[in-house]
Amino acid sequence: MIYPCVPPAPLQPGDLLRAIAPSGRLRESKTFWAGVEVWRAQGYRVQIDDDGSQGWGYLAATDARRRELLAAAWADPACRGILCVRGGYGGARLLEDWQWPAATTPKWLVGFSDITSLLWSLTHLGVAGVHGSVLTTMAAEPDWSKQRLFDWVAGRSIPPLVGETWVSGIAQGFLLPANLTVATHLLNTPVQASLQNIILAIEDVTEAPYRIDRMLTQWRASGALKSVKGIAIGRFSQCEAGEGVLSLTVAEVLRDRLGDLGIPIVAGLPFGHDGCNAALPVGVAAILDGDQGKLVIC
Repeated sequence: MIYPCVPPAPLQPGDLLRAIAPSGRLRESKTFWAGVEVWRAQGYRVQIDDDGSQGWGYLAATDARRRELLAAAWADPACRGILCVRGGYGGARLLEDWQWPAATTPKWLVGFSDITSLLWSLTHLGVAGVHGSVLTTMAAEPDWSKQRLFDWVAGRSIPPLVGETWVSGIAQGFLLPANLTVATHLLNTPVQASLQNIILAIEDVTEAPYRIDRMLTQWRASGALKSVKGIAIGRFSQCEAGEGVLSLTVAEVLRDRLGDLGIPIVAGLPFGHDGCNAALPVGVAAILDGDQGKLVIC
């Protein structure tokens, strides 16, 4: 677990990117191809290794096949980046007894949600992946969000994200984005990224408030939050309890489980499912300004 993580060399038009499906089975081919075209329009060559449409149950392919594709893309000296087709489930299955193959140079890895497991795994190599849109969501991103991702992978700076202050104060640390559910299941495993001196950025989808409560209670009870310097909260979409169900709101759960930690918290940041998903580098230096409600990439 190496901080700060270092981004791969900047991409340039003409560079080869390989599309793989390391997690769930492809369900929406139209959105997938639309995402491919967004990257190709930037001048990149996108090679489709496997779109995951054939599938193996809910997975894009067997573990052996998905490992093979991931390893081949990572080890290919001509490949400059790996674009994940979609999230879903299955990434963590690939990481049992896994070692990233030797590569001439590190590659960009772009994805979010279930791809959290792969992004966290790369921190052990000191490589900064990108918590950003998968191919099935890329075309739906607003122009500024697409440009943010393209700017970062091309070596250009990206502007702060602005949200709502929940707890004031200023924290400096290393940005660790994650889907909360996936990250919770990585705690105390060899895949877990270092939680020392981090700014934890979390989002989730279709998790009821009581399940979010249960996950955050596990983080508290395990001591995982003790060295976290600040928390950046993105979108928790489709997470509110159903009509007529007695429940706390998602915001109430998050405030209750996180608000007493004595660290800055900024909520309402534009990343996550079902809406704008601003790219977040993994393992790089960042500042969470709880006074101004900003997340700044250094």
